[in-house]
Amino acid sequence: MKNADMQLACVVHSQTLAWVESPSRQVLRKRFHLVGAAEAGQVTSLVTYQPGASFSRHEHVDGEEILVLEGVFSDEHGDWPAGSWLLNPEGFAHQPFSRDGCLLLVKLRQYTGQRQAQLYWPTIPVSSDPRVGVLLDEHAGVTTRIVTLADGEVFEKYYASGVEGFVVAGQLVLDGATFHQYDWFRLPGGSQLTLISRGCTIYLKENAVAGLRHCADAAEDTQ
Repeated sequence: MKNADMQLACVVHSQTLAWVESPSRQVLRKRFHLVGAAEAGQVTSLVTYQPGASFSRHEHVDGEEILVLEGVFSDEHGDWPAGSWLLNPEGFAHQPFSRDGCLLLVKLRQYTGQRQAQLYWPTIPVSSDPRVGVLLDEHAGVTTRIVTLADGEVFEKYYASGVEGFVVAGQLVLDGATFHQYDWFRLPGGSQLTLISRGCTIYLKENAVAGLRHCADAAEDTQ
């Protein structure tokens, strides 16, 4: 378990974490949140593929979401450069690899729908409303978006069902703490998010926290 209580706010400064080997030793990860078994639970991770790294073909129970941050991520379905956002539904199977290495934000077992999406977000028109930014997906009340804010700009929004954020680029200040590139935070339902940009691009998963598995759910599975 890691940051498994969805009723608590949590932050992870990624530079404080060590890279840990996955079952494919050329694929390393820093886990932000894990509920359930180490290799079969619901998880959010920063993942790096070393040059030439690959995974054997596998299926994704409860779906998979990938944001490509650096390099090119590949599978038999295509090559996905930095800026690509992939949503793979329940039962999706692939054999991923990276020829030259890549860095990813990966979320597993957090989407059970049947929709598949493959987007390159830098080419999507940006809304004039900074709270909207680039809308990647909206499903069952949950929205996924990329928001870019100028230095000094303030972002404020209330989330009845919580919010998860990840700094794609730049820096921001949240509750007096500075978040750098690839840092992550999660706020529970009923939270007001107020952050100050230091010139940043943020990934936001809005109103999804209430639907995530809780540590108590995983404990019941083992009884």
